[in-house]
Amino acid sequence: MDQDDTTHAPAKRDMVAGLDKGLQVIEAFDQERSRLTIAEVAERTGLTRAAARRYLLTLTALGYMRHENRQFTLTPKVLRLGQSYLHSARLPRIAQPLLYRLAYALGEAASVGVLDHDDLVCVAAVSAGQLISATLQPGTRVPAYCTANGRMLLASLPPDQAERFLARAMPEPITSHTIVDRARLAQEIARARERGYAVVDQELELGLRTIAVPVKNFRGDVVAAMNISVHAGRMSVEQMVERCLPALIKYQVELNALL
Repeated sequence: MDQDDTTHAPAKRDMVAGLDKGLQVIEAFDQERSRLTIAEVAERTGLTRAAARRYLLTLTALGYMRHENRQFTLTPKVLRLGQSYLHSARLPRIAQPLLYRLAYALGEAASVGVLDHDDLVCVAAVSAGQLISATLQPGTRVPAYCTANGRMLLASLPPDQAERFLARAMPEPITSHTIVDRARLAQEIARARERGYAVVDQELELGLRTIAVPVKNFRGDVVAAMNISVHAGRMSVEQMVERCLPALIKYQVELNALL
């Protein structure tokens, strides 16, 4: 295969359908559905029950699943898949030492996240001794619409992609502060695009305030977002912008230069 062949969507004949379906089976499990039966996996993946059974038994034999009382659960071995990315990808390796300096300079938590479909995935994080949120850990996945990193990344999308996101988005009131009205959400995304930073006040978790800026590579493409998270009881939104934004911009410039 020529090198350029990998930059475009592969032809169907080049796809390994079994790998695709096996990964779908793993992705069928989440926080709300940690235990699933064969029938439930089949329903969530669109597979037949016979096919779902084969994939589940194969994954069990490989050590990625555990089977008990007609239900299947993931095993810790699945973490190897995520760790392979965190240990090999360039962005987490470059961002981590900068986040350490940023977090300890402010005495707050800092993280870098990337957009994966409609979710924000944390790829690097430093807490600086502040236990603010369990979501500020590498590998965590949260809705993009109610996080500062996610909203900044949505604001950085081409207009047509941002419009498609808003058209399909179904925001849920995770807290009493969560913006669920699409028109207002569109305004907040537009505001982040105009300002160059996003602020989210307790929309994901009560007591959690975050501010984020985009991270760009050498071509000027936005590839991630970087944020500072503070506890609402210790810092107002105005104080967070005044104190944290200058430091964020300083390290944003430094990280951009390395990518």
